[in-house]
Amino acid sequence: MAFTSTALQYSSTSYLQSWVPSLEGKLDHNSWCVRVRSYKPASQRLHQQNFARGLTIMSAATKPAKSPAEEEWKVKRELLLQKRVKSVEPKEALRLQKENKFVILDVRPEAEFKEAHPPDAINVQVYRLIKEWTAWDIARRAAFAFFGIFSGTEENPEFIKSVGEKLNKDAKIIVACSAGGTMKPTQNLPQGQQSRSLIAAYLLVLNGYNNVFHLEGGLYKWFKEDLPSVSDTEE
Repeated sequence: MAFTSTALQYSSTSYLQSWVPSLEGKLDHNSWCVRVRSYKPASQRLHQQNFARGLTIMSAATKPAKSPAEEEWKVKRELLLQKRVKSVEPKEALRLQKENKFVILDVRPEAEFKEAHPPDAINVQVYRLIKEWTAWDIARRAAFAFFGIFSGTEENPEFIKSVGEKLNKDAKIIVACSAGGTMKPTQNLPQGQQSRSLIAAYLLVLNGYNNVFHLEGGLYKWFKEDLPSVSDTEE
């Protein structure tokens, strides 16, 4: 079996190798190539030309230029710390929302937001389902599907524009996603852990937003602590 595709969201060769030990990857500035090889001995391996018994997915798709959201986490974290982006626990976020006119910006996909979210939260998804059908997007769909993920996502190119339509650059914003991530260093994660909300916070400060906070522990912790939530789904 041979396979070529793009990198998955938050993925690298080492990450994918944790799923498929025989994974090989090659990365340059314009393209990503991943090949998965069978464990079978050479005498038993399927020929790539034998489509009745084997499968080959090849793509010569070229990756677009790297966007700010794809910058290395170390670079993002340094800017967030430089801009003094603070992390707040859910209960503190609720207090700031009630007493200091902070807005909770929920950057999860719209479907997750509708299921449950903090009251008065605003939803602008920082990642969305892949919509286009260019060669690059088809290759990414194939990559996700190969690993059993049929809802691949891509960066939302309208994120900053959509936020700007709802919030001015002096608004007090607490960015929230599911897991939250953290900028706090630990023994295992000396740079903390990247997340959708931290990526969104980085994009906001990069585009001139002055009062950006981050929800530590994410909305998972918000719901776990039984803080107020509402649903937009129909009964």
